[in-house]
Amino acid sequence: MSRAELSVSPPGEKIPWHLNVWQSRKLQARLSAVVGHIILLSGALTMIIPFIWMLSTSFKAPGDTFVYPPKWIPDPLVWENYPNMWEALPFSRFFLNSMKIASLSTIGQLISCSLGAFAFSVLNFRGRNVLFLALLATLMVPYQVTLIPTFILFSKLGWVGTHLPLWVPAFWGGAFGTFLLRQFYLTIPLDLAESARIDGANIFQIFRHIYLPLSKPAMATLAIFTFMWSWNDLLNPLIYVSELDQLTLTVGMSLFQNQYGGKWTLMMAAAVVSILPILLVFFLAQKYFIQGIALTGVKR
Repeated sequence: MSRAELSVSPPGEKIPWHLNVWQSRKLQARLSAVVGHIILLSGALTMIIPFIWMLSTSFKAPGDTFVYPPKWIPDPLVWENYPNMWEALPFSRFFLNSMKIASLSTIGQLISCSLGAFAFSVLNFRGRNVLFLALLATLMVPYQVTLIPTFILFSKLGWVGTHLPLWVPAFWGGAFGTFLLRQFYLTIPLDLAESARIDGANIFQIFRHIYLPLSKPAMATLAIFTFMWSWNDLLNPLIYVSELDQLTLTVGMSLFQNQYGGKWTLMMAAAVVSILPILLVFFLAQKYFIQGIALTGVKR
């Protein structure tokens, strides 16, 4: 007899105990799901409130910034904050510099890390595990330890004062990106590579036609992380570039804060402009991003 049939009992007939237990567990599962959704929505609302205030302030008049109670919907809408912010400093140049550096860094990481991850996950060579452990060990070295030697190296190369130190190292690979892609490559059956090798494909053809198409989720995840890290980087541009027309958006916003510290409406307008590319990249790649997070780390 099915559960649906058991649930329909004649009047006065006692419902079986196991059906009561099943219904009680089902009710508990629904209540747990409701409570979980309420907690997640509360957390999401708490996280999004600063962004709502930032967007609202970017359209306010200067006198309405810190009024109490706060005005979440500006009245009137001051659209001039955005063109005024754009003209206060060469933000268009800052924006283009950040876009160039973040795009080149992302491309470099995808190329170098995918090749390194393919070697560590598919190819068998002597000392592979030792080299991979040494690569992972670099994640434990603080960035401040290598800051001065790296600066001396780029100074000897004559790269200080240019954008080269900000994106060329991305083409040398990275421990985090290599580890992320390697873990994803380990989920791809080796039988695919062996079959392709029997059919006459070489290593680069296997990488190009099998592993790269299957690794879109992990590649999208690494692209989002790399673009976000490069776009929000403040320390490296402060160290290596000093000319106004070479500054990135993060350094430009820091300079803007020093010069126009009391103009919160213009600062919030600049902040809104600065996060738009990251939001755009995330929404375009969110499908692959979620798949990459879900699948990376599942070992065959």
